[in-house]
Amino acid sequence: MKNHLTLGGGALALSLFAGSALAAISPQEADKLGTSLTPVGAQKEGNADSSIPAWTGGLKAGAAPVENGFLGDPYASEKPLFVITASNAEQYKDKLTPGQLALFKRYPDSYRIPVYPSHRSASSPQAVYDAIKKGATQVQLINDGNGLANFSSHYTPFPIPKSGVEVVWNHETRYRGTNLERYSAQVTPQVNGDFTAVGFKENTGFPQFMSDNDPAKSANILYYYKQEIIAPSRLTGTVNLAYETIDQLKDPRQAWTYNAGQRRVRRAPEVAYDGPGSAADGMRTADNSDLYNGAPDRYDWKLIGKKEIYIPYNSYRLMSPKLKLADIVRPGHINPDHTRYELHRVWEVEGTLKPGARHVYAKRHMYFDEDTWMLAEVDHYDSRGQLWRVAEGHQASDYQEGTGVYAAQTLYDLIAGRYLVMNLINEAKQGTQYGMKYSSTDFTPAALRNSGIR
Repeated sequence: MKNHLTLGGGALALSLFAGSALAAISPQEADKLGTSLTPVGAQKEGNADSSIPAWTGGLKAGAAPVENGFLGDPYASEKPLFVITASNAEQYKDKLTPGQLALFKRYPDSYRIPVYPSHRSASSPQAVYDAIKKGATQVQLINDGNGLANFSSHYTPFPIPKSGVEVVWNHETRYRGTNLERYSAQVTPQVNGDFTAVGFKENTGFPQFMSDNDPAKSANILYYYKQEIIAPSRLTGTVNLAYETIDQLKDPRQAWTYNAGQRRVRRAPEVAYDGPGSAADGMRTADNSDLYNGAPDRYDWKLIGKKEIYIPYNSYRLMSPKLKLADIVRPGHINPDHTRYELHRVWEVEGTLKPGARHVYAKRHMYFDEDTWMLAEVDHYDSRGQLWRVAEGHQASDYQEGTGVYAAQTLYDLIAGRYLVMNLINEAKQGTQYGMKYSSTDFTPAALRNSGIR
């Protein structure tokens, strides 16, 4: 993997005159990365009572046995320190989000949060750390925060963030590993828990790892993404393709869909913002994937600060191939027997819909893990100011690849009493495969016709 991770790629060709550019941090401030701060910008020390430990490098390759790409659990022998339920949630409310408290009220007899010892397991390759430190003194916000200039380092442009939109960018540009292929399932259970799983084959390619990468042509491409529906049979063969761009105001996300029934490829501008999520039965928007994705231009982002809360973490049990989907899916919410929460520091950001902008979510209250920049919790409010949907990202550290992953992404609809859970790999034929050999021709509209099997 070290041979693949380079700092190559030309500077992003975005004109600074497209909007006022905000200065990057100084070299002196960047020197904190890897010294008083972790290489990605988190506080290195633990908290006052040591319930959050110091970061000492995270998990390394071989931390647990890996079988057919499925990660073993380095903490399998641990038991919960305590369990938060509806009856004692008030005691812990200062370390819970409004969304978590709402879930206790919505499902008082079944929803619970098992709290385990905290482990700061996040780690990445040294080349990623070097890229982050290099880019921290170069990358600038442009277009009112909706684009990045000089983003040639590829990862986490603002490890010492000064604004809410910078934290959002860190989530969107975090290191996700090398080119990958993943098989996963998405489930939208009925109120009684009945479900039919939708199976996906997903391929993600990053320009810096493409065999034919041309930095000049890919300067505004963050990654290429292709998603094929492989189950159930009535949906099989539908394929979506997207080019995720860095400045989506300059070059909006390009997306296409191959419709198996019509046997043709069409543009798919709805694969953005609050367009319907793929095969999600109306239970998520396009930008709910990854808990949040896409252009940040429709919201004003307020950086509230840091706090300590209980978030889903080191969720290895939830991604075990020993579990079946039926072991996880329950009425109202996923089975808490297989979840794990830990106390961690998070960046708190609030996104408020701009005047005149359109989106079904009027406000998004977000909590980002400081060690990975991955979203852990998001509370979504409707136009009346009512808490509507609660998202949780059950993350784990892929200690083989050196990246954070979601064992599951959940989105609970408090009003409908239903939910969506995606990213489940438990019944996949193999775990996520990295180091895939892709070229740009694998991610073209013409290639979609070859992907669809009907």
